[in-house]
Amino acid sequence: MRDPRDRTSGTGSRIWLRRLSAALCLGVAIAAVPAPAGAFEIFGIKLFEDDEPTAIEIADPLSYSATLEVEGAGPDDPLREKLQSASELMRNMDKPVPGSIGLIQRANSDFEQLVAALYENARYAGEVRIFIAGRPLADLPPDADLSAAAPVPVRIQVVPGKPFRFGKVDIVDAAGIAYASPLDELAPGEPAKSTVILDAETKLVRSLEDVGHPFAEVSSRDIVADHARGVLDVTLRVDPGPVAPFGTTSVEGAESVDSAFIARMAGIREGKQYDRADLAAAEKRLRALEVFSSVTVRGADSLTPAGAVPVEVTVSERKHRYLGAGATFSSTDGGGLEAYWGHRNLFGRAEKLRIEGSVSSLGDTAEAKDMTWRGAVLFEKPGVLGPASKFTSQLKVEQENPDAFRRFSVEGKVGVSYELTETQTVSAGVDVEYAKLTDSFNVDLETITVAVPLEYVRDTRDNKLNPSSGTRLSLLVEPAYEINSGATFVKLRGEASAYRAFDEQKRFIAAGRIAAGSIVGADLASIPANRRFYAGGGGSVRGYGYQDIGPVNALGQPTGGRSLLEASGELRIGITDTIGLVPFVDAGLVSANEDFSDSEFKVGAGVGLRYATPFGPLRIDVALPLNKGPLDPDYGIYAGIGQAF
Repeated sequence: MRDPRDRTSGTGSRIWLRRLSAALCLGVAIAAVPAPAGAFEIFGIKLFEDDEPTAIEIADPLSYSATLEVEGAGPDDPLREKLQSASELMRNMDKPVPGSIGLIQRANSDFEQLVAALYENARYAGEVRIFIAGRPLADLPPDADLSAAAPVPVRIQVVPGKPFRFGKVDIVDAAGIAYASPLDELAPGEPAKSTVILDAETKLVRSLEDVGHPFAEVSSRDIVADHARGVLDVTLRVDPGPVAPFGTTSVEGAESVDSAFIARMAGIREGKQYDRADLAAAEKRLRALEVFSSVTVRGADSLTPAGAVPVEVTVSERKHRYLGAGATFSSTDGGGLEAYWGHRNLFGRAEKLRIEGSVSSLGDTAEAKDMTWRGAVLFEKPGVLGPASKFTSQLKVEQENPDAFRRFSVEGKVGVSYELTETQTVSAGVDVEYAKLTDSFNVDLETITVAVPLEYVRDTRDNKLNPSSGTRLSLLVEPAYEINSGATFVKLRGEASAYRAFDEQKRFIAAGRIAAGSIVGADLASIPANRRFYAGGGGSVRGYGYQDIGPVNALGQPTGGRSLLEASGELRIGITDTIGLVPFVDAGLVSANEDFSDSEFKVGAGVGLRYATPFGPLRIDVALPLNKGPLDPDYGIYAGIGQAF
């Protein structure tokens, strides 16, 4: 084989590549020069940074200029673009290197990266030559002084050679048992990209892990390039290892959270056949407890004498107590204040306690009865019916005064949720509420309502606050009984949303939502005002006032309804990594009847601005009512955190 210091790749004869480094995509591995550290940045926000970035001082800085020549490739050729991206000499041409030795080291590293880029594009007969100040890289001694030529001219020549295709593909184990290719791309006649081989190996190992082989590996790789035919023959030898069950679960890093509780919440049953998906699900479940800053769940590196794979859980706890406060202001509703205190690990088993309060309409009204305020105590305990379950409870005192009604209430809720699968959850509970209501039908009506909400949710979204793919479906059935009037009714509601990105960068995302509901069993006046359906506002049909869509009384006040239909569509366009525009259309109706009759759709359209933050996108929407009624506003402006749906 040619001396690697020659810095020229290529051969006209048959070559063999065995056990080559995956990091270099079948290229020859050498030590790369570490790149200088960049600014400290998280999610696009730079933390603790001066107004002027601090320059990194380089000893003996040496500037250079570089050119890349790719035989047979035009300026816009995709291969040329990939080679340029792989070349640090080209990417960082504007950044001086630390003296002559720094330039030589960067060129050495570049050679390997360019060879790897050729292999990734099925070019195994290519050649790479690098010249510094007119001299071949291989001719330069390590102590060469290039400073006299600054800026030092660097010339990169690449002869890609012809593209190769896969020829014979064999995947076998030590016993000679053949395995099917895990990827369609790894097949005779397909482009012989080195990344396809590596991806196939990864998928092959994972498929074996999924059926109980914890130590599966590709033990050897033989690759033969036939330059005369332009064919790459591949032989992968698989060592599946033994089939093994899970062993006991151990925990490291726990401090105030009970270790036995952590092991139980991991939910990996001892004796169950090893499955990599169980480890991933356990890690996700432990992260959802919100008491850890980091969680790792993995199988041990060796079997126990009994032939089982012990499960190792490593955690790092976060601060368990927290508090916060906030303020809001609206030109129409006045100012608002809120505060909360919470504990994430109240009794040592990730029990959550949160106490919160808020008040709004400050400055908008001086009457206490017209203000909106709320106080609540919330408690949550995970694992009451096994690792997939959670108990929740809430005691809330609230006063609100929207256009449709005025309400003072004391409400208590308890419930249990259970994860059927990673994406499906069911929940059931009991809700008891005392309320004093004034609405279109009653003044200071006292109600005591007992409800039993039953809900099913299927959620496959990739991100809860800013999804780019997946769907969410929720179905609610809520039987209720109002004790004072004897009214019995059932509230039915379903909602579905879907998301799809049109490009790999997720710059263009279509989002849609549809919702429908009906209340059966009682007339409108007998249903407590706060349990009826309403539409309009930022989370419903934009362009209209909050709860203003639907039937109204003689004074033009909303009455709410017994049935609801809503639909929304958005195109979320990423302008930069942090800023986006969202044109949207919303539509909805509310009917006093349970069958959507005697009502009309209200339609609103507008455009929104999004600004990405670590805790979700900040949202500002401006919308116009397209079929404006006499009581509807001329426009609506809405703000919040997270997407509208």
